[in-house]
Amino acid sequence: MTDPAPGAVPLPYRRVVLKISGEGFCNPRERGIVMDCVLHIARQTVQAARHGVQIAIVLGGGNILRGAQFTSGQTCVHEATAHYMGMIATVMNGLALQDAMESLGADTRLMTAIRMDGVAEPYIRRRARRHLEKERIVILVAGTGSPFVTTDTAAAQRALELDADVLLKATRVDGVFSDDPERNPHAVLYPELTYDDVHRQNLRVMDQEAIAKCREYALPILVFNFRKEGNIQRAVGGQRVGTLIRPDLA
Repeated sequence: MTDPAPGAVPLPYRRVVLKISGEGFCNPRERGIVMDCVLHIARQTVQAARHGVQIAIVLGGGNILRGAQFTSGQTCVHEATAHYMGMIATVMNGLALQDAMESLGADTRLMTAIRMDGVAEPYIRRRARRHLEKERIVILVAGTGSPFVTTDTAAAQRALELDADVLLKATRVDGVFSDDPERNPHAVLYPELTYDDVHRQNLRVMDQEAIAKCREYALPILVFNFRKEGNIQRAVGGQRVGTLIRPDLA
């Protein structure tokens, strides 16, 4: 990474993993890929990367297909097959995001956990780290490459593999609330939580396996609203937006 200019304030994060769900690629309550939404994410992320933070992005694919829609028992699609279909949906999002970022002048690499040599590099941990060190934005798709693993868990896994300083969970609400803020206007926003708080209150932040991985290795999670202009830059830059989930106090 480029050395900071003399007198510059050092950044709190050297390397981050940003998890963006499929809903970030379309308008609320819609499906598919809307390029205005993709460009909204791309602009903020590219701007954040220009400040010197190394950024890897893990994508979901629910805007195109959710594996759960094939697991009702009324379909001939095996659940594992449905999960693979969902992984391929994340690759489509990754291709759209890569082109959007490169149209803004960013240097990117798309890496997939399922080999698709015609469109993306295979995910190799050492290669991904080297791309980050060369100041490339790395887009990680196809989850972990295995069924029955969510993209939230994939994000936690990649954050640990890549020695990220924080896992940034981009959502459509302002952080973690005591209840669903879209249904309960009196829900309380928590500015900070411990992993114990999340478990004890059964707060729906990420799936339990992802939370458990972060807790085991004391990896902080920042949950924030990516739809608010500038929030991705603020989160990557270490500003206090949303909810910080930190290691439990001794």
